[in-house]
Amino acid sequence: MPDYESNSTNPTRKFGMRDKLGYMFGDFGNDFFFILASSFLMVYYTDVFGMSAALVGSLFLIARLWDAVADVTWGRFIDSRKAGPHGKFKPWIFRMSFPLVVSGVLMFIHIPGMTNGFYEVYAYVTYILWGTLYSTVNIPYGSMASVITKDPVERTTLSTFRTMGGSLAGLIINVVGPLIVFVDNKANANGFLMAALIFGVLSLACYMACYRLSTERIVQPEAQREKVKFSATLKGLTRNKPLMWILVASLTFMVCFMLVGTVNVYLFKNYFGSTTALSLVGFIQAATIFAATPLIKPLVARFGKKETASMGVLLAACMYGLLYAMPGLHVNAFIAILTVAMFGYAFFNLVIWAFVTDVIDYHEYLTGLREDGTVYSIYSFARKVGQAIAGGLGGYALAYVGYNAALDTQTEDTLQGIHTLATLVPAVILLLIFVIVMFLYPLNKKRTLQLAADLAAKRNKLE
Repeated sequence: MPDYESNSTNPTRKFGMRDKLGYMFGDFGNDFFFILASSFLMVYYTDVFGMSAALVGSLFLIARLWDAVADVTWGRFIDSRKAGPHGKFKPWIFRMSFPLVVSGVLMFIHIPGMTNGFYEVYAYVTYILWGTLYSTVNIPYGSMASVITKDPVERTTLSTFRTMGGSLAGLIINVVGPLIVFVDNKANANGFLMAALIFGVLSLACYMACYRLSTERIVQPEAQREKVKFSATLKGLTRNKPLMWILVASLTFMVCFMLVGTVNVYLFKNYFGSTTALSLVGFIQAATIFAATPLIKPLVARFGKKETASMGVLLAACMYGLLYAMPGLHVNAFIAILTVAMFGYAFFNLVIWAFVTDVIDYHEYLTGLREDGTVYSIYSFARKVGQAIAGGLGGYALAYVGYNAALDTQTEDTLQGIHTLATLVPAVILLLIFVIVMFLYPLNKKRTLQLAADLAAKRNKLE
C-alpha cells in the first residue's frame, strides 16, 4: 500500500522521488524551446531571415516586456481559480502545452523568396505569440513548487531537480543543436526546422510526464478564494524585502545568462571559428550542473542557500575576469577556464527556485494570503525584464561592435568586441549579483528555518 498524508480535500501520496522527477520533467519540457530560442534564435534571424542584429534586439526587448505583463496577468488569473481534483496549477500545464509547442515550431519556419518586410513581420508575430503562450505554462509550473511540499529542505530538492531538468534540455540542445542547425559553419534553415520539430515532440512528452508524476498538496484556504484586491497584494509585495532583492538578483542574472548565451554563438562561430567547440561548451555546461548537484544539499545544510549561491557566483565572476585578461588563449584553454566559471554559477542556478518558494512563504507570513501564482508571476516578471534587457542589449551590442552577417570574415575590431562581450561584461554583472545576494538578501540559513517554524505555527492557529 502507498504511504499517504492528508490535506484539506483528499488523501495524497507523500512527497518523494515521483514528485522530484515530475517537477524535473516540467523544466525539461520548458527549456527545450527556451534554450533553443535563447541560444540560436538571434543567429537564425540574422543569418537566415536576414534581419539586422539591432532589429532583432528590438524584437527581443519588446516581446519580453510584453511577456512580463502577460506573466503577472496570468498569475492573477490562476490565483482566482478554484483547485480541481488534480490541483490548481497542473491542469493548465496539460491544457496549454500543445499550443505552446506548435507556436514554437512556427518560429522556425522559413518560406524562401519572401521580402525582408515579410520576414520581419513573421518573426515579430510568431515570437510574441510563443512568448505569450509560454507564460500560460511556465507560470503554473513555477507556482506549483510551493504547493507540492511545505518543507524547506524538500523545496531545495525540488529546485535542484528543476535545474537538472533544464540542464538536461540544455545538454541536448547545446550539444546536438549546433550539429543540426549549422552546415559548414553556416546557419541552415532546414536544420533549424528539423531541430524545432524534434525538440517540440520531446517537450510535449516532458510536459505530460510532469502532469502525471507531480502532486499538489497545499490547498488554498476556502475563505481566500474570494477576490483579493490587488492593492492589498501590492502592499504586501512592497513590504517583502527578500522578494525585492531576489527580483533584482534574478533580473541581473538573467541579463548575464541570456547575453552570454547569445554572444557565445558568435564567439565560437566567428572569433574561434568552431561551432563544434560550441557543442562541447554546451555539454560541459550541463556536466557542471550534475557535478554541483550532489554538493548542494550538504553545502546548503551547513552554510545556507544564500551563502552557497553567492560564493559560487563570486567564483564565476573571477573566472570571466581572467578570460578577459587573457585574450590570446587557444579555444581549448578558454573552454577549460570557462568550465570553472560555469561550475561556479551552477550553484546559483541550483538553489534559485528554492529562494522563490521562501519568498512566497514570506509573503504569506506578512499578509496571511497564499498567492503562489501572483508572487511567482512577479518573480517571473523580473526574469522577463532581464531577458528583455539582455535580448535588446545582445542585438544592440553586436551591432555596436560591427557584426555583419553578410561578411564571411568579421573585422578584427568586431572580433575583439565579441570577445569583450563574452568575458568582461559577465564578469562585472556576476560580481554585482554576488554583492546583492551576499549582503542585501536577508534570508540567511537561520532566518529561513525560523520563517518555516513561524509560518507553521501561524497556519496551525487558523485550523
